[in-house]
Amino acid sequence: MRLPTRRFQAVLNLGPKAAAQVPPPVSLGKPDLFGDWDDETGQSSLAVEFASGQLHLETVDGGIDYHFHRGTGDDTDRSPWPKSVTEPVLTWASLLLADFHLRMPDLLEDLEEAAAWHDEGYELYVCEVEEPTHLDLITVDIEGELLTLPWLGSGHVDHEHIDGDNHPIALLWTAAEGAPDLAIAEARLDPATELPVTSARPGIDWDEVGMPADEVLSWLEGIYLNHHVLPDAVGTLLSAALERMGGVAGVAHQTL
Repeated sequence: MRLPTRRFQAVLNLGPKAAAQVPPPVSLGKPDLFGDWDDETGQSSLAVEFASGQLHLETVDGGIDYHFHRGTGDDTDRSPWPKSVTEPVLTWASLLLADFHLRMPDLLEDLEEAAAWHDEGYELYVCEVEEPTHLDLITVDIEGELLTLPWLGSGHVDHEHIDGDNHPIALLWTAAEGAPDLAIAEARLDPATELPVTSARPGIDWDEVGMPADEVLSWLEGIYLNHHVLPDAVGTLLSAALERMGGVAGVAHQTL
């Protein structure tokens, strides 16, 4: 059972939006946009994913590094598009990353605060600004999470990313305070169905865990869906903000 999808609005300071003045060729269709900020290094990254190929960029000292992927997601040394398409896409994406980086980490903090307002049941968030500036109203539909039970076994559980294909995570179980973590199960995304596939680790004493293996795997599937498949409020707002900053159609445009 899932919570209902809810419409949410956020008034945000997105900066100058230079990239919106030179949007990518419409022949490529609408891209999926994902941005990230590394608090430790102070670097930003941007993933631009069209059906025909992908472009990933990151800020480095003195500029921007980038590389391409084919439409299948495989790495490639060459652009998946002809030069006449690659150059405007690269120019636009570089400007978008520069715009995004300029607003970090303040924009991300605003998005996290907006998501917290959404979680509390509010329908509108307005960022704080120190002086008059152009603000943008973003309207999004945020999908509801699956309703999952709390952990009903013994001890405590957590999960973490592990190495491997298709975004795998391990379910970590701790018997008691101060005891070492034990990986008892794994989950990863099935690329064919885009649904999680779970498996139990061998040699686990499920009586000690306090839940049968099949119940643990069912619980882990819901956790994976909520945290790694269904878009959360921050991710939904971030994608909408990037679309507005990049001049990509698909969200309501309104400047306040």
